[in-house]
Amino acid sequence: MGMKISTKGRYALRVMVDLSEQDPEKFTPLKEIAQRQEISEKYLESIIVAFSKAGYLIGHRGKGGGYRLAKDPETITVGEVLRLVEGELAPVACLSVCGEVNCDRAEHCKTLPMWEKFYSMTNEFFDGITIADLADRGEEGDYYMI
Repeated sequence: MGMKISTKGRYALRVMVDLSEQDPEKFTPLKEIAQRQEISEKYLESIIVAFSKAGYLIGHRGKGGGYRLAKDPETITVGEVLRLVEGELAPVACLSVCGEVNCDRAEHCKTLPMWEKFYSMTNEFFDGITIADLADRGEEGDYYMI
């Protein structure tokens, strides 16, 4: 994977921000999230399932059912969300196994330190922004300054 965030990654962030803005004691129906975010219910369900399995969301079936965050949005980082749906955010294939270098040429590679630094900066950037930051960014959209 290159450093391009997929549609699924972008939608996952929108879903988590959406849920962070709802009453944390109530379950939000999938249909409502889909309508607000203009995402098909079927596509949304695939995202929701991944987050439920990973312990980020709690689901409830039946009357009054839906989903709610299992964690405080201030404790969920953008990095966690993206890694859950995108896998590692490695800029090059040789760093794609949890940041470990997987290359026979590593000790002679002149570009590897640059890629490692970029990988580190990317993760630090996304791990420094929470779902709560995105929800609270206001009109300026300056969450990245936090």
